[in-house]
Amino acid sequence: MPQPKFARESMTVMTEMVLPNDTNTLNNLMGGRLLHFMDIAAAIAAQKHSNRVVVTASVDNVSFSEPIRLGNIVTMKAQVTRAFSSSMEVFIEVWAEDIPAGIRVSTNSAYYTFVAVDQSGRPIEVPPVVPETDQEKDRYDSALRRRQLRLVLAGRMNAQDATELREFLKV
Repeated sequence: MPQPKFARESMTVMTEMVLPNDTNTLNNLMGGRLLHFMDIAAAIAAQKHSNRVVVTASVDNVSFSEPIRLGNIVTMKAQVTRAFSSSMEVFIEVWAEDIPAGIRVSTNSAYYTFVAVDQSGRPIEVPPVVPETDQEKDRYDSALRRRQLRLVLAGRMNAQDATELREFLKV
C-alpha cells in the first residue's frame, strides 16, 4: 500500500479570466466552459495526491448559483477529500471576482471522482488520505456515504449493501 498523504498536499488553486470566447450571448461564462475549468483543477489535485495519471469517473451535482460575467476572474480551489483503492474524491469550490468593483462571490462547488491509472489505463492503487482540519475530517467522514450514493445511483451497488448510507438515512 502506498504511504498515506495529507489532504493539504493535494491543494490546487487555479485562476482563469473570463474572455469573450468563454461566454454565451448574455456575456456570462458558459456552464460547459466552467465544468472544463473545474475538471482540470480537480484532476490536478488528484494527480498531486496519487502521483499518477487520472481519469474523471463522475461529477456530482453542480448548481449554478451566480452568473460569472465577462472579465471576471474565476478562482477554483480543489483538494482530495478521501481515497479508496484506486479512486479519489475531490471537493472543488469556485469563486468569481470582479476586481475593479471589489466584489467576490461563491458561485459553485462540486465533488469529482477520479481513478488513478497505470500506463495501460488500468486502475492502480492510490495512497490513503490523512485529514487534519475539522473541515477535512468532516469531508473525509462523509465521503463514504457520497461514494455509496454514487454507486447505488449508477447501479454498481445494491442499496441494501450501502450500510453507511442506510445508517445516515435511517432506512
